[in-house]
Amino acid sequence: MALGVEKRGTRGAYGGAAFAFALWASLAGLVFAPQSRAATTELVISDPLTGIALYGFDPVAYFVDGEAREGLAGFKLKYAGVVWRFRNEGNLAAFAERPGDYMPRFDGYDPLGVARGVPASGYPSLFIIHDNKLVLFTSEESRKTFLTGPNEALDAAEAGWPKVVQKLVP
Repeated sequence: MALGVEKRGTRGAYGGAAFAFALWASLAGLVFAPQSRAATTELVISDPLTGIALYGFDPVAYFVDGEAREGLAGFKLKYAGVVWRFRNEGNLAAFAERPGDYMPRFDGYDPLGVARGVPASGYPSLFIIHDNKLVLFTSEESRKTFLTGPNEALDAAEAGWPKVVQKLVP
């Protein structure tokens, strides 16, 4: 399966149980994601050296091109306290008109980390589009776990999000 393409279909007889266990293991800390960037405190994931959102990746390109693509320095916009880069003027204009349509869920934090109350920064190259929203992940393992039960994972992340937001710098 290519990165960014959401897996659809039935889960089979044990799919729900498998997801429940995977989510439990993740919440219990039994599944470890790389923590090299998990200590972040930014409201929107961004490069700590440049302040550029999504480490310079174009948030609109995920939807238009179906892949993670780096934005260009000539097409930028400041929004939500960070600078966003875009591939072209059309992507910049689309974001400026409706930023909420293109910003990642949980501001780019991995939903499995969010469910545990941990602001674990997602990597822009590890993503899916689910229900027309961009979702980023810390690892392929986290992405695979999410795909076994995305709605359940999002419900758990929604419950954990207020705790995570309290840990982030305004």
